[in-house]
Amino acid sequence: MILAVDDVMKLPEFAVQNEKVIEEKLNAAELMIRAYTNNNFQNRFVRFSADSLGNRLLRTSDFLKVGDTVQISQSMVNDGLYTITEIGDDFIRVNQELYKSTNLITKVEYPADIRAGVLELLKWDIKNRPKTGVKSETLSRYSATYFDQDANNQVMGYPVALLGFLKPYIKARF
Repeated sequence: MILAVDDVMKLPEFAVQNEKVIEEKLNAAELMIRAYTNNNFQNRFVRFSADSLGNRLLRTSDFLKVGDTVQISQSMVNDGLYTITEIGDDFIRVNQELYKSTNLITKVEYPADIRAGVLELLKWDIKNRPKTGVKSETLSRYSATYFDQDANNQVMGYPVALLGFLKPYIKARF
């Protein structure tokens, strides 16, 4: 996961938010960023094969810790992103059940500016998402005009200006 849910929930903007909703928004933002940039943010130097059983990977690495994100690939059934919840002497426990298979595990690492940008996206989502689609509103002598949310100035539901932090990480699609 790009950001730990506990860290986000400590911020005053999110104090009244539901923890599960924030977790889902973080997961959605992570998948959106990976799709938009065509970048998996993998650290290929931390990669190994392991069998899976239940929610455990039956091998470990000195370069992984609890809370890290790993990507499982080449398994045919378990491909996806998982968060490490426990590391034992000979296993790694992840946050979801896995099918019995041989898996290629790769550590996923996000740069600091990606994590900061996701936090800004979440703040925007909490503050401005209910106003999406409203161009102008007037109450008594108070008037407010918002920007248009059309194809020219929004990407994947967010204003283009908020997604500028992704530009250096966009990879070409072939």
